[in-house]
Amino acid sequence: MYSKNDVHHDEAVRLLEFALSGKGGTIYTSDYMFDETVTLARVRTHNAEIPLMIGKAIIDSPRVIMLKVDDEVFNQSWDIFNEYCSKGLSFTDCSSIAFVKTYEIDTIFSFDSHFDGIINRNVA
Repeated sequence: MYSKNDVHHDEAVRLLEFALSGKGGTIYTSDYMFDETVTLARVRTHNAEIPLMIGKAIIDSPRVIMLKVDDEVFNQSWDIFNEYCSKGLSFTDCSSIAFVKTYEIDTIFSFDSHFDGIINRNVA
């Protein structure tokens, strides 16, 4: 969203507005996704203020529920990683799948097609 040169910039803006409007239901993220998001924002923007702003917005948002990886989710993530690592999924991706299964989350918003066929993915 904050990287205007990204191929998914316009879609990301629309997606975030949709999610924050409440029309998409409950918004979940995880501590691993938080880590990945602020780190990527720092790397792509070369601007320390942007990842701090993004992190604060996520932490302070009453609409976002932050799920934390515990032993059960970690172990489930490792099992999923063993199954799907060769298909391009990262361990963080596998932790997201574990959360979807554990918390019975209907759909994830992602531009990553590696999730297709494993869990429901929506980018609109």
